[in-house]
Amino acid sequence: MENNVVVAPRNWLRLCALGMIWGASFMAVSVALQGVGPLAVVAVRLCLGALFLLVLCRATGRGLPRRRGPGARRLWAFIVAMGLFSNALPFFLLSWGQQVVASGFAGVCMAAVPLLVLPLAHFLVPGERMHMRRAIGFVMGTLGVAVLIGPEALRATGAEFEMLARLACVGAAGCYAVGSIFTRLAPEVDRLSLAAAVLTVAALVFTPYALISEGLPDMPQGRVLWALIYLGLLPTGVAQILLVQVIRDAGPVFLSLVNYQVPVWSIIFGAVVLFEALPPSLYLGLALILGGVALSQLGALRRLFGAG
Repeated sequence: MENNVVVAPRNWLRLCALGMIWGASFMAVSVALQGVGPLAVVAVRLCLGALFLLVLCRATGRGLPRRRGPGARRLWAFIVAMGLFSNALPFFLLSWGQQVVASGFAGVCMAAVPLLVLPLAHFLVPGERMHMRRAIGFVMGTLGVAVLIGPEALRATGAEFEMLARLACVGAAGCYAVGSIFTRLAPEVDRLSLAAAVLTVAALVFTPYALISEGLPDMPQGRVLWALIYLGLLPTGVAQILLVQVIRDAGPVFLSLVNYQVPVWSIIFGAVVLFEALPPSLYLGLALILGGVALSQLGALRRLFGAG
């Protein structure tokens, strides 16, 4: 049975924008890590992203979602769940796991998010039905990312706690999948207010952990400061707005396709901006990814180009 959610052209544009924003963020993270620790990078970007959205809410005459009245408790239960599963928990698991596992392993795990979203959405989200063509398309996309990153991502490093670290990365992928389901099922509310509330919760949860683990970082300077500001505004603040809009309009299964884009954009930006060599696996990986996306979204693509 086909998914009955109509994917408007604006959501394809939002999806591409998310892929580009998150793909480019790897360069900014590399610069930021030259001045502060990995947990501090996450905490700072969450705090800056939350502050940016709170200021935007105030400037546009919006506030945070209501905290009293009919349905307020249920709404904030969803907001807390979204903040935990879409931000705080996966950031914690990835920051710990990537200290041990090969760097590409987390990338392969993130590419598996759509495969985790698919059965969850089938049972929990109305209209998001799982069928064979979509499942095959998602498997193709995941294989494409694995080819793109290369077999070294799956090799054991021999480090202590490596199995636990791998499980942490897989757990982070599961958190993102669960978080997208919560985002889709949350009660209807102003989307900017929702995004601001989610990042605020995530920042309040993650920042104490970062301070306890790494202590208060020195005031960043120069390029490190600008990299942190960029990470807080675009890949965190603006991206949270786009993420909420796409999931609410087109569903968590469609949003999960961004996980196939991110490594591609990361490689492209690395080649164009940092003059890094393109991996020989790029074209095969890209062909699998594009083929998988086209196969999984065939009905939506037909409607898109048929309407055009």
